[in-house]
Parts: sequence; C-alpha cells; structure tokens
Amino acid sequence: MDVVVGDRKTKMESQEDGWFSAVVPADVGCPYQFALADGTRLADPASRAQAHDLDGPSILTDQNRFPWQQVEWRGRAWSEAVIYELHVGTFTDEGTFKAAIQRLGELARAGITALEIMPVAQFPGNRGWGYDGVLHFAPHNAYGTPEDLKALVDAAHGHGMMVLLDVVYNHFGPLGNALPRYASRFFNHRRSTPWGSAVEFNEPAVRRYFLENALYWLRDFRFDGLRLDAIGHIKDRQDPTFLHELAATVRQAFPGRHVHLVVEDEERRRDLVAYSPDAVPLHFSANWNDDLHHAIHVIATGEAIGHYAAYAEDPWRILKDVLASGFQRRSAAEKSTCPMMPLARVAFLQNHDQIGNRALGERLRTLVAADVMDVLTALLLLSPQVPLLFMGDDYGETRPFHFFADYQGEIADAIRENRPEEAENFGGRAEDPERMPDPIDAQTFASSKLDWKRAEREGGRREREKLSRLIELRMRHIVPLVAPPKAVHVHQTTDGVVAIDWRFPRANLQLRLNLDDAEHAVPGTEGAVIWSAGWLAEKATLRAPGILVAVHEVSAAGGGGDRPARARRTR
Repeated sequence: MDVVVGDRKTKMESQEDGWFSAVVPADVGCPYQFALADGTRLADPASRAQAHDLDGPSILTDQNRFPWQQVEWRGRAWSEAVIYELHVGTFTDEGTFKAAIQRLGELARAGITALEIMPVAQFPGNRGWGYDGVLHFAPHNAYGTPEDLKALVDAAHGHGMMVLLDVVYNHFGPLGNALPRYASRFFNHRRSTPWGSAVEFNEPAVRRYFLENALYWLRDFRFDGLRLDAIGHIKDRQDPTFLHELAATVRQAFPGRHVHLVVEDEERRRDLVAYSPDAVPLHFSANWNDDLHHAIHVIATGEAIGHYAAYAEDPWRILKDVLASGFQRRSAAEKSTCPMMPLARVAFLQNHDQIGNRALGERLRTLVAADVMDVLTALLLLSPQVPLLFMGDDYGETRPFHFFADYQGEIADAIRENRPEEAENFGGRAEDPERMPDPIDAQTFASSKLDWKRAEREGGRREREKLSRLIELRMRHIVPLVAPPKAVHVHQTTDGVVAIDWRFPRANLQLRLNLDDAEHAVPGTEGAVIWSAGWLAEKATLRAPGILVAVHEVSAAGGGGDRPARARRTR
C-alpha cells in the first residue's frame, strides 16, 4: 500500500494487525489517495472531504479552524424535542447546506426545536437519499463543504434548535466501496443483508471505525445527536455489544452536553431504550415508533397491503397499545404492556420512508381529508411521545417526495425494476407502473423539492399558525409532565374511539379521539381542556373526526399558564 500526496508517492510500512502507515508532510487542502500494489488509486475510507466523487482524491482538512459562534451552546433536553426531518438536497431549490440556513428562522418561529438531517456521508453521484453512503466521514460535496455543514449546525443552535444527523452503520452503498479489495475482514461474507455482505462488528478495527465516526460528528460538527438507521442489521457476539459500547462511549465523551442517540429498531428491543427511575436514558434516548405510524395509516387511508397488512386485522387495538405504552401487545389476549418512558418513542404521521417509497410519493395530506389531518396532527403534538414532522408539514406541503438516485448501468436498471414491488410494500400501488416517476431521472429529484411559495400564501400561514399553537401547548402542558408514568389507563371503547389517561407524578394527561364516522360519547375528563376539535361539551360527545386533550393537575407544582374551560364530566 502506498500513499500519494499531491504528486508524491510514498510507500507505507506494514504494522501490526494489518495496518499500514507512513508520515508525509502535507498542507491543509492537499489532495491525497491510497494506491494498491496494482496501481489502483483509492479514496481514504475515512476521508473528511472529497474533491470529486467516491474514488478520490480525498482532501486533507483541519477540523479545528471553524469560527464557531454559538460557543456556549450545550443542547436541549430530549423532552423538548419537536423534530423536523429534512433532506438537504430537496429542502431548498439550491439543495445546499448554505441555502438551508436561510430557512431556519421560520422553522424556529413555528416552534421546531430539533432538525434531523437525512444522511450526508458521501454517496455515489450528486442526488440521492444518502442511505447508500460509502465514505462515512465526508459530508457530500454536492451539498457543500464541511465548513458549510458546520455553519448550518451553528446557525441552528443560534435559533435554539438542536441538530441530529441520520447515520448508516449497517452497510455500505453498492457502488464505490473499495474496502473489500484490501480489507476483506471489514465484512462478514457468511452473513448477508439487503445491501450485500454484513459489516463485521466483531472485528475491533470495524468497531473503532464507527465509534470514531459517531464521536467525529458529535465533536467536530457539534451535532446534538445521531439517529442510527436499521440497527437490526448491526450484529455481533461481543460483550458489550457494539450498540451498547457506542451508547456508553458517547455518553462518557460529552458529560457537559445534551447528546441524544435515536435508533430505528425493527426488533423493538425495550432494553435499548430503557430509562432509569429518574428519567435518564440508560443507552439510547428513543426508537422510531413505526407501529404507531402503520396503525394510523391503515385507519386513516384504508390501505392494507405490503407492510400495512399485519396491521389491518386490529389497527385500533394496536393504536391504543402504542399510544399507551409505546409498544403493541403480541395478541389481543395478552395483558396490556407495561408503560415505557414516553420519551423513548419517536412518533410520526409520515417520514421519508413512508412517503418516498410509495409509487407516486404522495404525502398523507393528499390522501386524507383536511379535518382528519388536523386531528392527527393534534394527536401527534399533544401525546407524550416525541413528535417528528417531515419537511413541509409545517405549512401543509402537498408536493410529492420521491425516491431518487444517481446511478448508471445495471444498478440503475435494477432500481427501476424493483420500484413497483417496493412501492406496493408501502401501500402506494401504481395502477400503471409505467406512470411511476423514474427514480434515476433528474426531474424526479427536482419535483421533490419543497414549494416555499406555498408557505407564504394564506393557507400555508394558517397551517404554520395551527402548528405553532400546538407546539406552544405541548411546551406548556405536555413537556413538564413527561416522566416515567405511574400508570396508564386505556378505557374500553368501540373501534373508532380512543380514550387514554396517563397518570404522571405531577398531573394526568387525558386523551379522547374519534375517527369513526359517527358522533360518540367518550369517557369524561377532569382536567382543563387544552385542545379540542369536534367536542360537544353539553352532550359530552365527540364528532368525527374529533379530539379532546385535557390536563388534570394532581399537585401544586408545575402548574401555571392560563386555564381553558373544563370538560364536562360524565359517568
């Protein structure tokens, strides 16, 4: 193995455990590559910046030169998180880190407290979702420089917003990954994933690579947390496991900051998101709550194919389970699950997966009536789990968000061929597959960009005002309550109606929901009503779609704020 710095090639000396090293004088900004014995030149697998595409050259950077402005920023408590997921390339017309900065102020004014940026690690081509990243340390140069990304994080902090980064540790992208050519032990070729051979997390060098990657984003870019994609494919036989070691390493490295780790765990492992009695996460702060989304989607749209088929038989029971305790029971006969810390689950009505993997990329707003969307949004913001919005939800965006990529040849053909089946898994069956947008066509990417003019129109301003009011109520009434609940009571109701009481140490949170076609009587509430739609107080009924949320203080502590009229009690 040689290292090529500028025009100078230097032989690297073999070290222990398969490492090669050399010391070569170089300046910041200098291009460099590694060279195999056959002369092939490759990017640094831990490149901090790329001059062009994945194959190099890499660029030598100085991570300590950025002039941070928000030097006193220490983050925000996880209980305050209202997350806004965004894709850098389609968030603005320019599709860059710098351009995104210009929109942060209006998000902050709407009440957003946390951005979650979809993966930015260098991936093939100039457009894509980022889940096929190859160089995990290099911000994609189509979005800007590392300094531009730091400026985005710094600007968000200036607006009081946390910034989380979506990272992919379960696989490398299918194109441009040269590691198998010279570091085959990086992969376990006996175990496969949907993207190829599994990453070998039993290998110490592999664990170190990803541990250092997590610390790099949190330290050098000052991200406030990471969201780990599809961790079910991260497997090892070590004690502690890689995931537990990652959580412990991060928490030890940043004792003076709020740093949050979120997982997407299809196995729904409770131990990973367990909290101590005093509301401190033991490992990870939260797991994405796909069950909540799937149950709501089946109820609201009637779609019951693909991933939604398992939720079609009893979606109302599942919805009640996951609202009450964060996890669904395995069967109707099983007793109600023990309530989890509500903060341990991230709830959403849609995200990049649930929109973009559909045949036509439709948002939920275009699939359901406006009043249903209003009720579901109130449910999301005023229930105790951590809410996540997808970009554009703040002003009622209706433009689609498509799946798009920048490949050529056989990989591009395979993506096109697999799209109809993948779309059907997400409920978005295309009657005519020929009408599905071509994921490789640059126009598919362009048509997924947000329409910021819509945010400026009267309808967009109204949506922002409603969202802002809901977030304000969440901060005033819900956030102070969120702790391990003493008890959760799910009232017996007919399908179409949900009635849940969470008993927290300081107050009780009471939710009544009606998504049936008819008006229904609902169990009474004792607290001050903080939000209602379709509530008929004189009859103690909810029209459909309708929602009622009340907070009943059980101690003097934590009160305050103006008190709306109390809901009529019923027996």
